[in-house]
Amino acid sequence: MATMARLDAMIAKLAALGGDHGVASEGPRAAVAAILRELPGADSADLFFIRRADHPTDPWSGHIAFPGGRRDPGDASLLETAIRETREEVGIDLSAGRLLGRLPDVPAFMRSNGGLVVTPFVFALSGDVPVVPNVEVATTLWVPVTTLARGEGKSRFNFDYEGQSYDLPCMHLDPGQHRLWGLTYRMLETLLDAVR
Repeated sequence: MATMARLDAMIAKLAALGGDHGVASEGPRAAVAAILRELPGADSADLFFIRRADHPTDPWSGHIAFPGGRRDPGDASLLETAIRETREEVGIDLSAGRLLGRLPDVPAFMRSNGGLVVTPFVFALSGDVPVVPNVEVATTLWVPVTTLARGEGKSRFNFDYEGQSYDLPCMHLDPGQHRLWGLTYRMLETLLDAVR
């Protein structure tokens, strides 16, 4: 497990992802950055998450997520969207990092999003970087990949939406203070499958 969670081992496995970084074709699009780092002497890489600030008009208000957001008309590609949004939300300059690949697109299922599709890109940073959250971000956390790969904190919860109740998978992070679920949970599972 620890070997799988080392950054060099993950880089080798993620190199096969590749993927088109071009402009989205139709409908609303967004992009996020799954950011890995490995500190000197660590036996596992860490994965970066944000907790979105609480806001009444944000359908993902208070959720654990990867930094990112909707594609602006001025963004030349979804990759550029992920880089720009990460810089704006948490002050991390991904141009100094290494792009490892693109994960499969993930459709958002809430009706209010107008068919939004999210593209996750995976990056690696060498060492620690300063994090400066903006007003859209309530808090940030680095979680060891070994913790995520072992499934620590995995659970299920009931989510009520428009009169329906859903039994959904989730993971409690930092110990149990943050519930990761939904879009980001699906992206995390895809990432972990890719590096196993």
